[in-house]
Amino acid sequence: MNPPAEGTSHFKKLSVLIAVAFVDMIGLMIVIPLLPFVATDLGATPVVIGRLIAAFSIAQLLSAPFWGRVSDKYGRRPALLIGLTASTAAYLVFGLAHSIWLLYLSRLVQGAGGGTTGVLNAYVADSIEPAERAKALGWLSAATSAGVVIGPAIGSGAAHFGPAAPGIFAALLCATNAFFAWRWLPESKASSTGTQQRKPVWHAAFEVLQHPGGTVNALIWVYAGGMLAFTCLTAVLALLLKDEFSFTASSIGPVFSYIGILSVVIRAVMLGPAIRWFGEFRGMRIGILLLITGLLLYPAAAHFWQLMLIIPLVPMGTALVFPTTTSLISRR
Repeated sequence: MNPPAEGTSHFKKLSVLIAVAFVDMIGLMIVIPLLPFVATDLGATPVVIGRLIAAFSIAQLLSAPFWGRVSDKYGRRPALLIGLTASTAAYLVFGLAHSIWLLYLSRLVQGAGGGTTGVLNAYVADSIEPAERAKALGWLSAATSAGVVIGPAIGSGAAHFGPAAPGIFAALLCATNAFFAWRWLPESKASSTGTQQRKPVWHAAFEVLQHPGGTVNALIWVYAGGMLAFTCLTAVLALLLKDEFSFTASSIGPVFSYIGILSVVIRAVMLGPAIRWFGEFRGMRIGILLLITGLLLYPAAAHFWQLMLIIPLVPMGTALVFPTTTSLISRR
């Protein structure tokens, strides 16, 4: 009778992890499309909005290695609960912000506590059998993608109830998420004994900077360049839709949901056949060309229907660049 009970326990843990990943991404995607509108209402310029977008990533970049150490030393559960609590506070500050510096505070707090994705993946590695691990990570990724699709629509819907409503709703969602994780997720990491010699947390990053020409390091630079370009687009897309096509906070959500749906469909339906046909290296190069072409054509759209035809180029490019680069890195 032990195997079925153990299997049920693993299924329960995975179900909670999937729910946590899903709700966490919904909260993030409620805020992202609306941030430029909130910042503009508070007098921010496009340059300031770009800095607000960047603040999250910078805080996450600086804190992520330390969150990895925290989760290794103290366990996955405390790291996850702290991250979800930080996100709750950040969304609440976002909803109630009446100045630019409060928006900065919201982004920095959320970024500094934004190690939930890595912790969730580590939790799967701890608690799911190796034969089932890839499937579990796939479900986790699917839940995240579903949150990307649903979050923007919820945010635009909540914006009808006032500028503070999206942030407060995201905070309530995240607080509920933290409660579910606290109530139903036990610690997954086995306690370790003895001391283990560790390299500095930034050792790997320094290696990439010092030796950019190595095969693995060059692939990391490709991934970083593609992510930088994609993040730049994310920072200005809402402003483009607002200034060129008169979108508002209450109407912009479906556009981001459309992009999310494209990403899910392309990765689920087209990615596998494309990699089998072109191979990973050629697929990566084709993805880079598609991403560049899409980014160049975005400003050329004179009508919204033209933009809707151009938009798929970027999800197609990222769907090829990021998975192939990650796969090539892992092989080496």
